[in-house]
Amino acid sequence: MKQILIADDHEVVRSGLRAIIETRTDWIVGGEAVDGREAVALALKMKPDVAIIDYSMPVMNGLEVSRRIKLHHLHTEVLILTMHEREEILTEALLAGVRGFLLKSDARSHLIAAIEALLEHRPYFTSVLLEKLLYEYQSNKDKSDILLSSREQSVVQLIAEGHTNKSVGAVLNLSAKIVETHRSSAMRKLNISATAELVRYANRTKLVGP
Repeated sequence: MKQILIADDHEVVRSGLRAIIETRTDWIVGGEAVDGREAVALALKMKPDVAIIDYSMPVMNGLEVSRRIKLHHLHTEVLILTMHEREEILTEALLAGVRGFLLKSDARSHLIAAIEALLEHRPYFTSVLLEKLLYEYQSNKDKSDILLSSREQSVVQLIAEGHTNKSVGAVLNLSAKIVETHRSSAMRKLNISATAELVRYANRTKLVGP
C-alpha cells in the first residue's frame, strides 16, 4: 500500500484530491496538512511515498516544505500543486529536488498519472509550464537579478504574513541576523526599500495565498 500525504490549506481541495486518490485500492491518504509547518511534521512522521504539496500555504510555502522533506527523506517524491503558470516556480522547484509539478486546473485529469510517475521516481511536469520555461531559456532573457532564492521567498512570505525577523527565524531555524540578510537581499533584488512594498510583492506573486 502506497502512502500519500496531502498538504493544502483549503479543505475542498484536499477532499477533491483525496477522492481521486482513493479510486486506487493500492493507495491510501495517510495524512493531511493545512499549513507548511504541519506538512513538514507529518512528512517526517509518515515518510510518505508521495507528498502532494500546495505551493501557496501559510507559514511555509510549498518550496520550503519540499526542501525540508527532501533534506530528510530523499525517497519521498514531491508533487507541487499550483494555480499559477509562473516558470520561476518551476525553476525553484527543480532546485529544491522536486520531480512533480502540476497545475490545479489539471489535477482531475492528470493527478493519477503524476503520482504513478513519481512512484516510479520519474518526473512529471504540467506541459504549459515546461513550454514557458523552454521559451524563457530560448529567449535568453536574464532574470537572475529578480529571481529570489527559495530561502528568500520563504522569508518574504513570512514577513508578508506579519512575522518579525525573530519569529521568521524561529519558523525557519535561522538567526535574526541571517533572516535580515535574506530580507535585505530580496529587497535589493526587487529594487524596493519598504516592508509595505515587500508585502505587495508577496501578494502580487501569490507567495501569500488568498
